Amino acid sequence: MANITEISWENFEALSLDEKKPYLQRGGGDTMPYHTLFAQQFDRDLLERLCALSNRIRFINKSKEGALYLKSVLAHKRAMLYFSQPSSRTFLSHLAACQLLGITTGSVRDAATSSEFKGESREDSIRTFSSYFDMIIMRSPEQGLAEKMAWELSNASRPVPILNAGSGKDQHPTQALLDIYTLVRSFEEKGGLDGRTVVFCGDLLRGRTVRSLSYLLTNFKDVKQIFVAPPALRVPDDVVASLAAKGVSYEITEDLKAAVKVADAVYMTRIQDEWDESKGESARIDTSRFKFGAEELALLGPDGAIMHPLPRRDEIATCCDRDPRAMYWRQMRNGMWIRAALIASTFGLEKEIMNCGY
Repeated sequence: MANITEISWENFEALSLDEKKPYLQRGGGDTMPYHTLFAQQFDRDLLERLCALSNRIRFINKSKEGALYLKSVLAHKRAMLYFSQPSSRTFLSHLAACQLLGITTGSVRDAATSSEFKGESREDSIRTFSSYFDMIIMRSPEQGLAEKMAWELSNASRPVPILNAGSGKDQHPTQALLDIYTLVRSFEEKGGLDGRTVVFCGDLLRGRTVRSLSYLLTNFKDVKQIFVAPPALRVPDDVVASLAAKGVSYEITEDLKAAVKVADAVYMTRIQDEWDESKGESARIDTSRFKFGAEELALLGPDGAIMHPLPRRDEIATCCDRDPRAMYWRQMRNGMWIRAALIASTFGLEKEIMNCGY
């Protein structure tokens, strides 16, 4: 078993994502992550375990007695939600997940209200939080910060787990987990997720949700991925290279309508103009052909699913909202359940919850 306390930060940082996985597990024979940093930590077995635990938590929470039981399981734990990048849905989803499990929470949502305003580094801020809390849930525009702090806190006198709620333009593992959970639930009575075609459309270059979900989908058999975007926002080469190395069928196109005709699920994304290197850069890109409206809705199969990580702008027309194939509002609620499952698993409560009498 790899031990993160026995490797320097420089050597750990130099490892590939697959090589880092063993250092981030709970240990004791359990491959469930202790630190959740990137989508590559999850294989199909772990995904199925988390989906099953999410379903179990949903069921238990339906009764008052069950809900009170869930609130007792981690009532002795505290979690810090450190969101130095703007968020509402992701913040509230993690907050609600903590509340389901009885976790006391604290939060910092603006660096101007913390000692960072006085010049303290983010690393020192997070080390400070670890003195008071048992888990750090963090969202940062700084790529690699979650990994660095996972190593730092593992080597601290009081180790606490890091849960990455969005890191730079690179990873958003908990969003990918809720997306997979939504897809699994959407197709569980329709033959399952294997053999499906998933279309990604929008800003695929800078969309970290697309990167993370694309990887998780490779855990399922014969899932084809179609990437639809203007040339300036096409899917990054490293994502395509990863799919090719795994023998995954994929296609890159600018024809959304043709892709929708063969899609089982369509995953729309907004333009990520917060990452523009110059003012108005994204606005100069013609995205008019990369929007989902009434015409696309008519082309989607009757069992199809329309998804979006939200927030949306105009890439999905509001006329789609009442269609039973629109899954984006369900995605949001699914996020609370699977994040609760992930947090419970991080603290080693998977078996207890699965086997409880509720």
